[in-house]
Formats: sequence, C-alpha cells, structure tokens
Amino acid sequence: MTDRASTPVSDSAARSAKSTNRAFSAFAVTLLIAGVTCAGMVAAWLPDRDDQSLFWVGPLLVIGFLLAEQLAINVDVRSGVAWTISFTEIPLVLGLLIAPFEVVLAAHVVAGVGTLLGRRILDRAVYNAGLMFMEISVAFAVAESVKRFSLAHGGPLWAGAFVGTITVPLLASVLGLCALRLMGKSMRVGNSVRLVLQTLVVALLNTSAGLVGHQIAKNTEWGGVLILLVFAGIIATYLAYSALLREQRDLEALSEVSLRVARSGQHSAAPRQSDDDAGAGAEEDEWQLIAERIREQLNANRVVLRLRTDPQEAMITLVAGEPLPADMRNVDPRVVREDPILQLPGTHVRYYRIADATEDVSEALMRRDAQEALVVPLRGATQLLGAVEAHDRLSRWRGFGKADIQLLRTLASHLATAVDNRRLLARLRHDAYHDPLTGLLNRPGFREACAEPLRLSEKAVVIRIDLDVLSTVSDALGQVWGNRMVVAAGRRLRDALGPDVPLARLEGGAFAAFLDDNRAAQAQEMAERLRAGLSVPYPVDRLTVEAHAVVGYASKVDCEVEDPDPDALLQRADVAVRATSENDPVRAYAPSMGQIFLRRFQLVTQFRQALETGQVSVHYQPKVALPSRQVVGAEALVRWKHPEFGRVDPDEFVPAVEATGLVDVLTDFVMDRALERVRRWLDRGLRMSIAVNLSVRTLADEDFPNRVADALARHDVPSGLLTFELTESGVMADPERALPVLRRLHAIGVVLAVDDFGTGYSSLAYLRQLPVDEVKIDKSFVLGMGTDLGDMAVVRSIVELGHSLGLTVVAEGVEDDAARDQLVGMGCDIAQGYLISRPLSEDRFEAWLRARTVQVRGARDETVLTLVH
Repeated sequence: MTDRASTPVSDSAARSAKSTNRAFSAFAVTLLIAGVTCAGMVAAWLPDRDDQSLFWVGPLLVIGFLLAEQLAINVDVRSGVAWTISFTEIPLVLGLLIAPFEVVLAAHVVAGVGTLLGRRILDRAVYNAGLMFMEISVAFAVAESVKRFSLAHGGPLWAGAFVGTITVPLLASVLGLCALRLMGKSMRVGNSVRLVLQTLVVALLNTSAGLVGHQIAKNTEWGGVLILLVFAGIIATYLAYSALLREQRDLEALSEVSLRVARSGQHSAAPRQSDDDAGAGAEEDEWQLIAERIREQLNANRVVLRLRTDPQEAMITLVAGEPLPADMRNVDPRVVREDPILQLPGTHVRYYRIADATEDVSEALMRRDAQEALVVPLRGATQLLGAVEAHDRLSRWRGFGKADIQLLRTLASHLATAVDNRRLLARLRHDAYHDPLTGLLNRPGFREACAEPLRLSEKAVVIRIDLDVLSTVSDALGQVWGNRMVVAAGRRLRDALGPDVPLARLEGGAFAAFLDDNRAAQAQEMAERLRAGLSVPYPVDRLTVEAHAVVGYASKVDCEVEDPDPDALLQRADVAVRATSENDPVRAYAPSMGQIFLRRFQLVTQFRQALETGQVSVHYQPKVALPSRQVVGAEALVRWKHPEFGRVDPDEFVPAVEATGLVDVLTDFVMDRALERVRRWLDRGLRMSIAVNLSVRTLADEDFPNRVADALARHDVPSGLLTFELTESGVMADPERALPVLRRLHAIGVVLAVDDFGTGYSSLAYLRQLPVDEVKIDKSFVLGMGTDLGDMAVVRSIVELGHSLGLTVVAEGVEDDAARDQLVGMGCDIAQGYLISRPLSEDRFEAWLRARTVQVRGARDETVLTLVH
C-alpha cells in the first residue's frame, strides 16, 4: 500500500508553485468526495455481516494498521517526493476475511489520520483521507465480486480477499502518479511502470503472508505462535532492507553534496576583476540546492545552512523547507554569536528538544518556531566554516534518531572537507591569476579575462602603463618602499578605471588595462588621465618621491594581425611605450612601429650567421693604473656592423640575444677573441689582462666554469689575466644559482669584478659574501664628481670600502684631467674612460698602443706599457 509524504519547499518555490498547489488541492477534495460517495454505495451494496466482531476485531485492526504505518519504508522517487511502502496489506486482507466493511474502513481511517496528525502532515491530509476511503471501498467491492464468482465456480473462499487486497496498491499507485503530475513532479513512463511493479511485488508478499497467517491460525493448533514467528522474520527482513536502503540513500546524498560543493567553486574559477553578481548568484543557488538535499535526506521540516565561503566575507544563511520566522531571517552577527544553539565547540552533533531543554535553549528553539533541532558545526583544517541546523523530523511520531545524527555528522564532515578543499582550490586559482602584491590580475589572468571580450569586440584597446621611477626608488630606499609605491599605483589606477575594467600588474612597475568597445573612443583621454594620476608625487614615510609614468596603448583596429589575442595587443602597447619620450609620454601604437619587431626578429635570426661572417667584432677600451699610468689591460666590448642596419647598438641586440638563449654563443665568442689577444701580448712579452662582461643567464649556467677552464688551456693563458665583469643586479637576480658558479670561477683563478657598483644592491654585507677581486665605480658618479659634492662623497666611500676589503677599485667614465687627479688623490687604483681612449677595434687598439705608450722595465723585470705624458 502506498502513501504520500509531506514535501515542504522553500519560500520562493512556494510562491512559484501556487497554481500547482491549487490544482492538487482541488484534486484532493474531489478524491475525498468520490471516496466518501463510493464508501456509501459499497456499504449499501454489500450483504450484512455479524457485527459482534466489532468489539475485538476493530481495535486489533486499528493497532495493525498503526503498526504497518510505523514500520513503513520510504523510497525516494523524485527530489522531494517519497513513496512509502508499508505492511497495510496484511491487516487489510485479514479485515476482508473476518470483519464488516464499516469496521475495516473506520480502523483504516482512524489509524491513517492518526498517523498523519502525529507526523504533522496536514497539507496532504485531505488527499490521504480521500485515498483511504477509496482504497477500502474498492477493496471490498472487488473482494465481494471475486468471492461470488469463485464460489460459483468452486474456487477458494479467500480468492476475493486476495484480489481485493492486490487492487489497493494498484489503485493507490495510479492516483499517486496523477497527484505527482498535478504537483509538477511527474515521472517517466518507464520509471512509473517499474515503480508500480515493485509496489505490486511487495503487495503480493504482504497479502500472501496475511492469508497464510489466517489459514494457519484458523486450522492449526498453536498457529498464532507460528504466525508471530513468521511475522517477526518478515519484519526483521523489512527492517534490514530499510536500513540497507537508508545507507544507500545516505551515500548518494553524501556524494551529491560533495559534487555540488565542488561545482559551486567552479563559478569563481575564471579570473574576475570585480564582484560578479551573476557568478555569486549561481554559487548561492548551488548552496541552496545543497541545503534542500540535506533537508530531504533528513526528512526535516527545515534546514538552516550557515556558511562562510570566503574568510573575508560575512557568514551567509540559507534556509531550505519551512521559512524561518521573520525576526530570525536577518539576525545581527552579535546575536548569532550569543545564540546558545550555535555555541559549537568540537565537531559533535547536538540534539535539542524543547521538552527537556534548558530555558535559554527552549527560548532559542521557540524563536525558530521549532520543537527539536540537530546542530553540527562545519570545521575546516584551521577554522570554523559554518554550521548546519535541522529542525523538526517529519513522517515520524518520534523525533530525530541515531541514524539521523550519524548521517548529519557524516554529512557535516564531508561538507566541511569539501568546502575546505574548494576554498584551497579557489585560493590556488586566485593566486594563479592574480598578482600577490597588489591583488590585481597578473599576466596570465589578464590574458584569460580579456580573451573572450576581445574576441567579441571590434574596437577594444589595451593600455600599458610603466611607472619608470620604481627601480630608482627600490635601489635608493629598498624593495619594501618600492613595493609600497607599486601598491599605491595600483590603487590609483583602479580608482581611475573603475571596478569593471580588467587591470593587471605585469611586472615591476608595469600595468595593463583593457578597454572594451564602449570605452575605446576615450582611449587617449584615459591614457592621459592614468599617466597624470601615476605622476603625482608619492608620500614615502617622511619623504615625497617624485614620480614619472609613460603610457602606450594599442587598438584592435590598428593591429596588423587579424583577430589578435591579448598578448598581441600587449606587445604592441609595449612598443608604443618604448616610443614615448620626455616630451611625449603617451603614445598610441601605429602599424609603422611594427618594424621594430621585424628588426628585432632579423637581428636574432641572423646573429649566428653574423658571427661566422665577421659582422660581429670585439673592440677594446684600455685600463690604466693610477698614478703610474701603466696600461694594465683592456675591456673587451662586442660590436655588430649589420649589412642592412649598419652599426647596431649593443643595448639593442645583446638583450635580444640573451632572451633567445644565444648568450652563451656570444660570451664564448668574445672570450675566445679576448684570450687570443692576451696570448699575442704574452708572445710579445707584455703581461696585460682582458675583461669580459658576463650575462645574468651565463651566471646560471653550471657548465660555464668548465668552458672557461678549457678556453684558458686552449690558448695557454694564465687565469689571472682573464677578468669577468658582472652587475650586482645580475648576481642578485638568482643568488642561489649565481654564487656557486662564481665560486668555481674564483677557484680557477680568474679575476671577478663587480660592474656599475653603487647603483644596485651595494652594501658591505653584499661585497663580503661575493668572491670578487675588483669593484668598478659606476660612471654616473665619476662624471658627476666635478659638479656634485654628493657624487664625490660616494666615489670616495667606494674607494675606501673597496680598499678596506682588499679589493682593487676601478673608475670608469674618466673623461677629463680633473676627474683623474681627484681619483689619484682618493687612492683609486685603475681608471678607464674617454680621457684615456674610446673603445677601439683590434687594429686601431694596437696602433693606439704604439702611439700613446712606451715600453719600460717593470718592478719584476717585466716589459710594461706606460702612457706618454
């Protein structure tokens, strides 16, 4: 036999289903009227029975029907709808055999309505009452008809009772499917047929058991004892089946909840520059469905899900089932913290009943309009994520049981783990697409955020903004203050652009913004405003740092590439930035600027050929000891005379060569040419060293010291005559990889010099940890000595610092006699600059040596070259 359980829905769902509920109510009233009318007709048609059985059969049937209801098994046939399989066929078939129609009808209605009232299923009471009248009426009508037919043809007496009982679940199934359709929850035909057949199988088993019990009790001595034993076995089987079914449904619920939590995290997978109301709404809908699923599984009147999905946001409250009272819908966070039901230390489930609760808990339950509540905290690895409340168990006389508590505990554990994992994944996604310092998008995040809008737009613009004072601030005041300027710059850009414009920090002080078609027309105006905003002085502690920014932008309309991606527009915006000047700090990309890319590409692809064909050569700039003016060596500098572009500046082609991985080829070329020159000097009796510049990429090459040792051996040059010059920034870019390479070079015996000293991370601690032999004072300080006392003080300090550490001090950028004399007075060891000579080709350098120097005998009886006065 079947029954329909109550299905509370959320407030919004109830409003949307008002017309459906009206249709179902009309159907329920019609069914009740039809059932009562049918009962009256059947009562008048049936022959009279002995009514003396009313005194003992009636109460027994009421008890039988009640027990059958309490031992029912609930099977979910759709979300929010439960099909109840019970043992009511057993008392029904017995009633058809031994009791009058009125007695069976009264017993069934009393038991059924009493069960509904005990379960507080009032919204389906009319439908269920009509169904009860119809079931008993049809059962007795069919039973009487079959009985008469069976007796007329010599059939068994119980045939009528058997067929009449079987008719009841079929009738209830058909009416139940009609009710489902009216409630908007109809099933597929195949599922409907399968459910009816399963119900019929259970009905056949129950009916057969009832008939067998009746026959045994009637014809066998002590038959009642046998019946009790058989029924006990049947009940145990049903209960075991019910437990297995409950476990299966619980596992399905756990799996579904975990999947929904994971799905809720997908709404924030893509990088978002600002709050996305649609994404947030979809995520909240997923959590609402999770709350509904928990309520259905617990068969509770209401489930309240309190959750903090973001550590930076307030806890949200979602309600599934019966709405909370108005005064509980928007509760102040302070009141929530003081609520006795929500005091949740540990991870245990707490069960509260208004009947035996303390005064404060009873008051909290009454505020919720609940008689009982299960409450469990959701705890992550490090913090409280929220709580789940389940109010008032449905479809039972008793309240929540051990199985419900166990289910809620397991659900909470899975939910907390899933939420914790979701938050971890969300953080990983956020970190992958956002800059950790400013919180803005990073380059991959900018690419993802702009890809789809750029594809759909026609006039979109990408703006690149460079805060070019940043490196100076970081060098002068430290990285912390540089970072503070970056954060301040990001805030200024965000305020100027608004919350909806994708904005990214690319690297250092470089930012990028994306303007869609609606804003593209104002690109020039926006670029000017951004540059002006970033150029306002920055307060740094008690200082005010003057700032300067340059801006370049590229439009999709002006891009030579069809359907460009964000990287293509960023690349062109970068070209526009490089084309800016002091008088024109904002530039728009023009297609003619694309020639820069072509030139750079040609330089890189033709570099190897240039080495082989002699286009690349090595020039030398002499270094002279102070005050003796002895030529102690030279610095090897690479030069490229391109057949199409003419002389190419090293500042142009060396970075391109480094970026494409050809720097090792360049370094080995310069080192071999330099060692060849040293070998020739040695053959002439001259002991002069040569200095070669090292790239930051070379310092990361663990095999480089081996190549140096091979080159020294191949040219038969003492290692002390080879100097490698490296920049401070190059070493500090990756000190863990650079320092081992430097130590191995120092162990070989080559001289290591720090180039451009005073402009990077210069400090005593820095020099002490590097295995260096020389420091080269940056030429900007040497050039400024004549006019700036501060520059003179810096040079003097570097000379004193270098000597205190036992280092040779080299000054580059010496262009006049006054600077040379000042350096001699300070005790500087070596000078290099235009006063002595510009960088010269091999032939011209040899001619310079012949013309500007004389050979004299050194202190160790060596031939040395000294400048002619």
